[in-house]
Amino acid sequence: MPYATAVDGTRIYCEEAGSGFPLVWCHEFAGSMESWEPQARFFARRYRVITFNARGYPPSDVPSQAARYSQQHNVDDLDALLRHLEIDRAFIGGLSMGGATTLHFGLQHPEVARALIVASAGSGSDDPPSFRENCRTLAANLRTLGTDALHDYANGPARVQLRRKDPRGFAEFHRLLMAHSAEGSANTMENVQGARPPIYAFEEALKTLRVPTLILIGDEDEPCINPALFLKRTIPGAGLAVFPNSGHCINLEEPGLFNRLVLDFLTAQE
Repeated sequence: MPYATAVDGTRIYCEEAGSGFPLVWCHEFAGSMESWEPQARFFARRYRVITFNARGYPPSDVPSQAARYSQQHNVDDLDALLRHLEIDRAFIGGLSMGGATTLHFGLQHPEVARALIVASAGSGSDDPPSFRENCRTLAANLRTLGTDALHDYANGPARVQLRRKDPRGFAEFHRLLMAHSAEGSANTMENVQGARPPIYAFEEALKTLRVPTLILIGDEDEPCINPALFLKRTIPGAGLAVFPNSGHCINLEEPGLFNRLVLDFLTAQE
């Protein structure tokens, strides 16, 4: 079955390709499981690759209650997905919101996570009040304007790099973004993105993390640069790779470099 059921009954849609050791990818707020297509095609040659849509992203369920959205819900949904697929050990990777899910899953379930790939994570950590206000504003606009409210978000200063490098790829990213559920996006923006603590709040827990971790960041992704450096300095033995002239969507901007760095990292763990 392509659906896993979360603790609260929310259904999470997933797909998989390939065989071998499991590799799970968690998508960002502006993305979906389709965002991982360059990685699914590459890594399915060697791994059992699992992609899924978070709650609020059809064909996963879109709960209407705000209380059913949070960063912890995303972590618990990933745990439910792995249990559904009868996976007791996996490589876990994610970008942005999915990177936060990956990181916190590693903290809470280190016995399951064999290694972590944390890309473009930690936005909002340097100025939480402004970030939360922006999240509330965007959520309100989504509720009144629908996904038209996401046009400016898609063309933000850390996403123009994708448009410059790969116009066709950006057009596909934009098309998929406009097809999102406005209700699910609003609840996710306000209650997952806007309600999560800054990444610096987890310093003491991160110091104890012993799961091998690769941190990836674009050098033009300003909101995530300091959090990436913090993760590198805090997680014992973590590796950090910086993508030159790159913004937020580094797996789409530079899929060849992204895939090679991740493959080398996973090969080293094996």
